Amino acid sequence: MEKLRPLIAEFIGTFALIFVGIGAINVAQGSLLAIAFAHGLTIAVMVSATGHISGGQLNPAVTLGVLLGRKMSFGAAIGYWIAQLAGATAAALICLSLFGHDVVKGGTPALTNLSPTQGIVVEAILTFFLVFVVYGTAVDPRAPKIGGLAIGLTVTLDILFGGPLTGAAMNPARVFGPALAANFWPFHYVYWVGPMLGGAVAGLLYSNVLLKKD
Repeated sequence: MEKLRPLIAEFIGTFALIFVGIGAINVAQGSLLAIAFAHGLTIAVMVSATGHISGGQLNPAVTLGVLLGRKMSFGAAIGYWIAQLAGATAAALICLSLFGHDVVKGGTPALTNLSPTQGIVVEAILTFFLVFVVYGTAVDPRAPKIGGLAIGLTVTLDILFGGPLTGAAMNPARVFGPALAANFWPFHYVYWVGPMLGGAVAGLLYSNVLLKKD
């Protein structure tokens, strides 16, 4: 049970992000501010609720950054990735049954007037910011005790910039679940390569350069 608790927490937290994210894009009717805050607030509360159980990662790119920073084992990371993708898929399938295909498709991040290479760069930079803040406010033992607030605000500011460009996923699970449910896969690799690259660089940089060594 001890090993299962963090996986349940990651499943629930990621489920909430995708469920609210798809719904918010549908309800907000193009309001970038509303979409950004819906995602940011969900991350803020779910990271705060799950942080003491699983670290509140809720994102395969964050998990990769933590793994490369030697803050978790590879076996644990595999479990987290499975739980995150399962939570995202379950949320998207429920949205599909409740709201229909067009809503889930519309809630799947996609490129707008960017090439795939440009999309990878944007997603990598946005995810770098996110994982950098995760380290600076949650992983680093010197971090201020502010729960998931800073992490949620980072998601918000990233979407305010990147939402009109790539959807500002910063999270492969955020795209994988809806894409699978809606069978909508254009340039799907952008949302794995970009976030995982950005998360990896942030994790390596913070853990090797900025994290105080014992």
